[in-house]
Amino acid sequence: MPKDTITPRSKDYAQWYLDVIAQAELADYAPVRGCMVIRPTGYAIWERIQKALDERIKATGHQNAYFPLFVPMSFLTKEADHVDGFAPEVAVVTHGGGEELAEPLVVRPTSEAIIGPSFANWIHSWRDLPLLINQWANVVRWEMRPRLFLRTTEFLWQEGHTAHATEEEAEEEALTILHEVYADFAEKVLAIPVIKGIKTDREKFAGALRTYCIEAMMQDGRALQAGTSHNLGQNFARAFDIKYQTTENREEYVWTTSWGVSTRLIGALIMSHSDDEGLVCPPALAPIQIVVVPVYKGDTERTTVLEAIERIIAGWEGRFRVKLDDRDQLTPGYKFNEWESKGVPVRVEVGPRDVEKGTVAVARRDVPGKAGKEFVPQEGLVDRLATLLEDIQSSLYARALAYRDERTHDVTSFEELKEAVEHGFARAYWAGSSDDEAAVQAETRATVRAIPLEQPERTGTCVSTGRPTSRIAIFGRSY
Repeated sequence: MPKDTITPRSKDYAQWYLDVIAQAELADYAPVRGCMVIRPTGYAIWERIQKALDERIKATGHQNAYFPLFVPMSFLTKEADHVDGFAPEVAVVTHGGGEELAEPLVVRPTSEAIIGPSFANWIHSWRDLPLLINQWANVVRWEMRPRLFLRTTEFLWQEGHTAHATEEEAEEEALTILHEVYADFAEKVLAIPVIKGIKTDREKFAGALRTYCIEAMMQDGRALQAGTSHNLGQNFARAFDIKYQTTENREEYVWTTSWGVSTRLIGALIMSHSDDEGLVCPPALAPIQIVVVPVYKGDTERTTVLEAIERIIAGWEGRFRVKLDDRDQLTPGYKFNEWESKGVPVRVEVGPRDVEKGTVAVARRDVPGKAGKEFVPQEGLVDRLATLLEDIQSSLYARALAYRDERTHDVTSFEELKEAVEHGFARAYWAGSSDDEAAVQAETRATVRAIPLEQPERTGTCVSTGRPTSRIAIFGRSY
């Protein structure tokens, strides 16, 4: 695909996003409205996301399991707020095997309602707690305005579900996931700075006691919710009769949590780092960290160059994720464009002159063009590349953080808030109700993205109500 098919970000950001996906061959729209086909390049990125998250999830004591895709309608309706919250998005199966079902089945929009009965069967006493379960699955939410990776009718995700003896333990669990799993992954692997906070009552998960979140800013100044962690209190335990016997032989309801991230993270990756040349992928995440492209004319040069490359990359296995592109039918220039559009962090070029001089050309993806390319000695190349990958990772994070900071403004009036959310985040004192929040959204199309966990020690005046408060909120328009 030629480069001129990518619409510049400055011209049409929404189309640029879709063009990058197409150019990098990440996904296609499926024949079913709102669904997507994740192509091998996109799925390789998802597998890297899975691997990094799964390691963190298991390191915090959780085990993977799997639960059914179908949920009896009667199960979903057991928790009133939950069913009300998901009712507009639910897909329902009414027929199977050529007959009408005795009870309709919901295609899971989330799994609290199907996991609850299992927890009730598995938990009997305090000895069975905490119960720490995660599953990798697909879910279906009937999406009215689909967009690849960001909002699709079916998407892939992980969802954790846990049960605890006390509210304090459940709260600790929800915050541990937020800090040690989601925020750590987002910043260290995706190279995306995130705001860790709590959602307002208006924005929290249906049926939750509290919802915590990580929020990121995309390159158009809009917010993306990158992950959520919910303290569900005892709402679902009461709905599904999940009880345990205490050490004092009393019967108590457990306290539960749930938490999840999805293929939306691929959308976050694209919109945080990519440019008008295509995808930019952080080295910690990239399925291919280094692509090696031979440059030659004729069979003699080909043999010489490929033999040299074989010597150069000997020992790289286990150190880097490397791809040798030795396709004869394509020109080096075509290969450069292809791997650049697919976001490979580093390209190494080797030609006959490099063989003679003992050099290679190294190009870094985060700095396009001649500015990001240099000729370096083959001697010491492994260490140089390792350092370069670390530098690209940290540079992408620093660039995203600087961008967010530049577009986050402290505001003290509603007029300032309206202006700030046109281009980024507004940070303001907030003591408003859900109705006040709805009024802000109606006028500005912005919502409270998060109440940051880190709050100032001083007080101020609420940007909406004028009441004194010590609570700061982040406002922004979101995806």
